[in-house]
Amino acid sequence: MDLLNAFVALSNFVLIPAIVYGSQLALGALGVTMIYGILRFSNFAHGDTMAFGAMVTMLFTWWFQSMGLSLGPLPTALIALPFGILGCIALLLLTDRTVYRFYRAQKAKPVILVIVSMGVMFIMNGLVRFIVGPQDQKFTDGERFIISVREFKALTGLKEGLAFKTTQGITVITAVVVVAALFWFLNRTRTGKSMRAYSDNEDLALLSGINPERVVLITWMIVAGLATIAGTLYGLDKSFKPFVYFMLLLPIFASAIVGGLGNPLGAIAGGFVIAFSEVIITYAWKKVLGHALPDTMAPDELAQLLSTDYKFAVSFCILLIVLLFKPTGLFKGQSV
Repeated sequence: MDLLNAFVALSNFVLIPAIVYGSQLALGALGVTMIYGILRFSNFAHGDTMAFGAMVTMLFTWWFQSMGLSLGPLPTALIALPFGILGCIALLLLTDRTVYRFYRAQKAKPVILVIVSMGVMFIMNGLVRFIVGPQDQKFTDGERFIISVREFKALTGLKEGLAFKTTQGITVITAVVVVAALFWFLNRTRTGKSMRAYSDNEDLALLSGINPERVVLITWMIVAGLATIAGTLYGLDKSFKPFVYFMLLLPIFASAIVGGLGNPLGAIAGGFVIAFSEVIITYAWKKVLGHALPDTMAPDELAQLLSTDYKFAVSFCILLIVLLFKPTGLFKGQSV
């Protein structure tokens, strides 16, 4: 029974949070890896792109809530999500037309585009904070839990309880659907194949009659969708705060690089590696070990390797280790 309680506590505080956070990082890292694989630069504005898409979704959510629109037990944000994606697409296409297109025409080196993306990042960050302010914002509604701790304890009779939030369930299901749809698009459709061809060999793709501007357009649209979905899911699960999305850039880039920058499968794997590493290293294991070990061996202290304040430092350390010993990532970095 004690081992069962240990597993429930482990699931409640480590497994479920890590799977949900990993899903959010994977979606964010997919956007970064697509830009790197097709447009050939590291987009440092991606975290703030997620913030902008989530902000537009949040504003529409508030509007729909004021009109009495709802999805019952599900968050109203799901109705607002398509509008958030459209808003983010508009922003990215405008940014590409006014900023990135010029540097593409000049055949600028990737490092120049990285510096330019940093400028775009600060502008987006300022724009989001100007519109909704720098403080925490909540836009979650509907049923909070699929199953609560109290219900789980009453159902099982165990000492430890398991809580599974509605937003956690939505995150995992949405991530699976979006990833499956993206891989189907890239591997089965003519447009997806042309994007992969352009990514593999730009000159050969141009000789084959592939329109580069169309590839760029579709790429930005897909990235806007991925960023908005990832940003909204993170905001629903935690809360919306513009600066947090700026800080999320580190674990997202770490996920993409650990998995293999430019490799979509690697981005997904990297997202879960980073998420599980962060959660495992910053979790206080006293409760789980107290159930799993005999009383004489159970720890008196928290049994926590690092404080949760150092969560992003874990991403940074893993990123450094991978860059030093396996720069191509777990899956060899390659084109989309």
